[in-house]
Amino acid sequence: MRTPPILRSPRATAAALAAVLTVVTVCVGDALARGYPFGPRTRSVNDLGNQFVPFHAHLWDLLHGRGDGGLLLNWQSGFGTSFLPDLGTYLSSPFALLVGVFPRDRIDLAVYVVTLVKTGVAAAAMTWLLTALRRGRGREWAAAVLGASYALCGWSVAEAAYNPMWLDGLIAFPLLCLAGEWARTARRPVLGTLLVTLAWVSNFYTAYMATLGAALVLVVRLLLEDGPARERERVRGLVRAVRTVLIGIGLAAPVLLPVFLGTKHAYPGWTREFAPAAWPDVAARLLPATYGFFSPAVFLGTGALLLACVLAFHRGVPRAERWVWPGLVAAVALSMQWGPTHLLWHAFATPNGSPFRQTFVFSGIVVIAAWTSVARGWPDRRALLAGGGVLVLIAAAAAPSALVTRWTYPLFAAGLVAAVCALALVRGGRFLALAVLLLVGAQAGQAAATTAYADRQRLKQLDDYAPWGERQRLQADAVAGADGWPRYRTDPGLEQSTANDPLTVGGQGGAYYSSHTPDVTTRTFLALGGGFTSRGRALQSLDNPVTDAVFSVGARVHVPRDPHQVWNRPDDRPVTVTRSDVPPLVTVRPSTADGERWARSPFRNQEKLLGAPVYTLPRTVLRSADGVAAPDRNAYAYEARSGTYTLSASCPAGSEVFLWAPDLFGTARLGATGEPADLRGDLPARRAGMLPLGPGTGRIAVTLRAERDGTVPHEAVGCLDPGRLAAAVAGLKRTGATRVTVSGSGVR
Repeated sequence: MRTPPILRSPRATAAALAAVLTVVTVCVGDALARGYPFGPRTRSVNDLGNQFVPFHAHLWDLLHGRGDGGLLLNWQSGFGTSFLPDLGTYLSSPFALLVGVFPRDRIDLAVYVVTLVKTGVAAAAMTWLLTALRRGRGREWAAAVLGASYALCGWSVAEAAYNPMWLDGLIAFPLLCLAGEWARTARRPVLGTLLVTLAWVSNFYTAYMATLGAALVLVVRLLLEDGPARERERVRGLVRAVRTVLIGIGLAAPVLLPVFLGTKHAYPGWTREFAPAAWPDVAARLLPATYGFFSPAVFLGTGALLLACVLAFHRGVPRAERWVWPGLVAAVALSMQWGPTHLLWHAFATPNGSPFRQTFVFSGIVVIAAWTSVARGWPDRRALLAGGGVLVLIAAAAAPSALVTRWTYPLFAAGLVAAVCALALVRGGRFLALAVLLLVGAQAGQAAATTAYADRQRLKQLDDYAPWGERQRLQADAVAGADGWPRYRTDPGLEQSTANDPLTVGGQGGAYYSSHTPDVTTRTFLALGGGFTSRGRALQSLDNPVTDAVFSVGARVHVPRDPHQVWNRPDDRPVTVTRSDVPPLVTVRPSTADGERWARSPFRNQEKLLGAPVYTLPRTVLRSADGVAAPDRNAYAYEARSGTYTLSASCPAGSEVFLWAPDLFGTARLGATGEPADLRGDLPARRAGMLPLGPGTGRIAVTLRAERDGTVPHEAVGCLDPGRLAAAVAGLKRTGATRVTVSGSGVR
């Protein structure tokens, strides 16, 4: 079978070269940083390890028929939650399906390969767009270098590398610009509409930003049109583009609607005010080997920046283009720093994390401007000197920034010299191969160095998680051996490696972390004494026999504390499984007098769901190490500043002691010989869950070590009566369902 002519064209070759250059450069950068899979350092920082890898592991299970649930329901997280919003947010990209071809225990490698593929496709898509905007015959290799510079922009290698769903936006921007170009010229209406649908299905968040950017590019293209009756054609082209976008988004509605509804019902996240970055920091981020979480990652490579700066001085380019494209670049740069337009870029909600998520659109527009400066002809010496001067001024403006490193200016200078020499050589018509080598080498070298530097800095500044290893294998084996779903749930344990352990190692636990964590789920867990991180969206498992009975957790896995987290104390305990006699998933509970209202005490709320009183709540006294009584913070809690305290209470004989101190960061130990239990409370960002401390009879003393200022509730101690709990469970088993059938869409 013959290869289609379009795939044998110089455009296709350039697109393929851009993709290869991009993938190789990213791999070299990661290898220089000794990051996974090329070295011992994990790449699973922040949400990559906490959300994306676990969700892709769950997708792997669904693809292979091993997941508990389906497209509608996820039975593995949060004791059961909806899955469509998470599917549309984290897994709707076509590239996500690639994880299915990898072994289950290589899920980290699978996600890394998906990241590489997306980045390479973005380079190819931008290269194709550039040659569609203006063919630039004989200069396709320059389009390939610029396409690679776009895919290797700072936003891609520093921000989207650990948020792989954002990389679909990196692909979407050139594709949507291409759809806009087809609408302008009245070509390929069906394909253009499908590209819009694909972009919005793959990741609606970055697709929204890419759509705004593509609209700006289309407006510029319409303004630059020449010829008679151009006003009428501009209007028609704009109408066709709007129609394409509306139909495309409409076709994506089955994916977008559950995401929208999931967002509406999610626990409210952190609301913060936008703060523009200092302009020296913005200038610094244009240069190689810089990193800053709260500044825009606008690095592109000196070659692309030089060509963009040259455009205004290039006499071979029509005057209108020489001013309109640089004007658009400046306008977008300013819009990133102004509050109202910042909100517009981010769908009218300031992000909780990195605040400049639209940066890839800016990078794409700069690359289009750079291509405009060479597509008609190579710049002359005057233009090169003027553009180089502008770039040197930008580099000088970055000097006051603390983000500049010892590698920044040497890499910038080397890249600038290489780019100027390469452009001078190609204009002279000689040594083309050397010119290509200089431009490619400068781009690859600077991007690899920036990638490596960003990899190292992320590990220093963000939370990180270990890839799949022996710990996860042992935990998964223990879960599989104890699994009895749907007769009972198996919880993978409170000693978690990530906030989504049930998705990674299996089971049907309480832990769950998502942008769509339901408000009702979070508030229920809080009422029952559960802990959380990420301000309520990362729920921790409930390690408590009462809640185990309520949620039918018949097996609970216990593993040592994660050694990857340096703050954890050494732990040589073996992996064990605790089994409990619990009711079936569906039970009938007695009605309560106060209806559905939650009490202040989680002990009383647990009793309410259980349908029986099982706790004694003793009066407590909190004293500091010198015996002074702790003052009250309010009517319900003691003030606990940093230091050591003794919490005294009295429990009936045969009780199991539980501690509830959600705002305490430190340790708790029952008696003089008890095992210290860790508390990680720091409201409102983190909340410590209720903890078992062991058996206690009569007068008990709990030693609390507070590492930070916090509070301890007056009703911090609950004394559980195991006999009463056993009787309550027996009653629920008598009235519970005799047969339960669970599917991906419900319970019968």
